[in-house]
Amino acid sequence: MSLALSLALAVVSTAVIWKGSIWLEDAAEQLAAYYGLPAVVQGAVVAAIGSSFPELSSTVIATFVHGNFELGAAAIVGSAVFNILVIPALSTLAGTESLDADRSVVFKETQFYMVAVAATLVVFSFAVIYFPSPGDSLSGTFTRPLALLLVALYGLYIFIQYLDTRDLREPRVTDANAARLWGTLAVSLLVIVVGVEGLVEAVLDFEESLGIPSFFWGLTVVAIVTSLPDTFVSVRSSQKGADVTSLANVLGSNVFDLLVALPAGVLVAGATPVEFGVAVPMMAALVAATILFFALARTDLALSRREAYALLVAYAAFVGWLLLETAGVTSLIG
Repeated sequence: MSLALSLALAVVSTAVIWKGSIWLEDAAEQLAAYYGLPAVVQGAVVAAIGSSFPELSSTVIATFVHGNFELGAAAIVGSAVFNILVIPALSTLAGTESLDADRSVVFKETQFYMVAVAATLVVFSFAVIYFPSPGDSLSGTFTRPLALLLVALYGLYIFIQYLDTRDLREPRVTDANAARLWGTLAVSLLVIVVGVEGLVEAVLDFEESLGIPSFFWGLTVVAIVTSLPDTFVSVRSSQKGADVTSLANVLGSNVFDLLVALPAGVLVAGATPVEFGVAVPMMAALVAATILFFALARTDLALSRREAYALLVAYAAFVGWLLLETAGVTSLIG
């Protein structure tokens, strides 16, 4: 496929993902109201899972269909960095003077997200330690049992959210057509899968045509495109004054990405190679972004406009580092 056709395919696929995500978010939001879910659970679970479906699709398609786990993993980590730095910043700038949080978001959601980051790095380490590749001390095999460890941790997260739902249940909106909403949700998921497949095809063509490694495309292009639904949900929530839902969506999306979307490709494919020299620098960048976000969000339990610009500068530095890695100026990614 020519570069022009690949670019056209990427643009069309992005539009398809965007449209499917809008349908999905509308249906998910109305279903959350129908079942009376509290704001933090609506953002951290319903909106987060819905808006993270593109990332889930990208991992499964890249690993199972194209045999490229590196692209899928890079998309997940890149999406998580984009979510934690760019989306809160845009939500703050799109709202009023600041994006207010509460202790349930800053402590419960952020700290569980930090646990998810640590668990992901531990699982990568287990792959290298217990399932090493012959002749390569920094390469291993990511197996189904290791993937299930992450999924089990997400089960704990859902249980915690269930307890919050039981204790903080909101009044139900009973005039919605639940069957129609579930049908819209199913159609939107199918549309997103089609869009993600086209995007992955385009990115692999970019890699072949331009000679730029797949991890760069995963960390940037695929990550940003698949994060558009998260951006849409959080910015819209901020504009409505639902700051807690906005931030909870970001953190819940990242927890879902790391504990479900990342291992999903492995669960489908059975096992996949993992390069520790690639995984650790990417996870280190995510840890640094997480620490910055937590430090700023904890200040007065809010993000100010000045802090929002600081997050955007940090993301620009992240992309700049990736460009240096691609150009061979730095060599932290092995």
